[in-house]
Amino acid sequence: MKYDVIVIGGAFAGLTAAIYSSRQGMKTLVLTKDIGGQGLLTNDIQNYPGFASISGFELATKFQEQASMYGTEFIYDEVTGLEEKDGEFQVKTREETYTCDSLVLAFGKTPRDLGVPGEEKYKGRGVSYCSICDGPLYRKKDVMVAGAGDHALQAALYLATVASKVYVPQRGNRISGSEDMIQDAKSLDNIEFLYESEVAEIKGDKTVQSVTLKTKSGSISDVPVKAVFVEMGYVAKTSMLKGFVDMNKDGEVLIDMNGATSHAGVFAAGDVTNIPYKQAIISAGQGSVAALSAINFIHRKRGKGAMKSDWKYIDTSKSEKVKL
Repeated sequence: MKYDVIVIGGAFAGLTAAIYSSRQGMKTLVLTKDIGGQGLLTNDIQNYPGFASISGFELATKFQEQASMYGTEFIYDEVTGLEEKDGEFQVKTREETYTCDSLVLAFGKTPRDLGVPGEEKYKGRGVSYCSICDGPLYRKKDVMVAGAGDHALQAALYLATVASKVYVPQRGNRISGSEDMIQDAKSLDNIEFLYESEVAEIKGDKTVQSVTLKTKSGSISDVPVKAVFVEMGYVAKTSMLKGFVDMNKDGEVLIDMNGATSHAGVFAAGDVTNIPYKQAIISAGQGSVAALSAINFIHRKRGKGAMKSDWKYIDTSKSEKVKL
């Protein structure tokens, strides 16, 4: 499918880029494994202008709702390759290939894989890396959260509002994470912690049907579930960009003041870039710059004049709340 702008990454930089791009009438797609990225690890953001205190989950949700309101499309998939062909960019994922006129790299760090048999096979078919994205698909069904710490607890707490049962394996004999979240999780009847257990394999037919758990003692058991939400933290995955854009020794994408990379038509923002300050507000600012630059690139390509600001007025008074 053809888009004007494709944004790779669904955290603060990518979502801001999508807002700016969509507002200017660009057909915009966000490709991401999750929404919020590392921002979901923060329960109390106190330095984002306009909010004395807000969780990363809440802030990312507001960003996505706004982008959706302006027409941004979201596809939850993992990008596996990029190339330019016949004047268009081709973005390859595990499931599909998408084309666009301009590309914004804003994926920062991406969710870490669990690394067990069956995970790769069932990605997008019961294996998810974003509870707020895919959780509603498993309403009143049994699911599992594979991970540890506050990130896994936050996912479990959210999923408990939609799923019938949420299993959370723990490698040790205690729950890891902040005490207040642990107590919140323990207070819910539909969250069950499975101690001294870890995921050994994900099984199914066309979709996930069960998870094989291995205990510390070596025993094996299968837990019937319809989905596995992987919450293993984040890792930088920029190897696919090698030879496509210039990067520094740390694997960060080199950009100029306009967010432009070494590859014409490709822009970057957020933690994936060589900008040293890794903050939500800075990522959002970079996202807007990258989007405006991408729009101008397309305008020049189509023989239109350049724009310097987001001037468009859109009446949102009658907009309905976006259902994520």
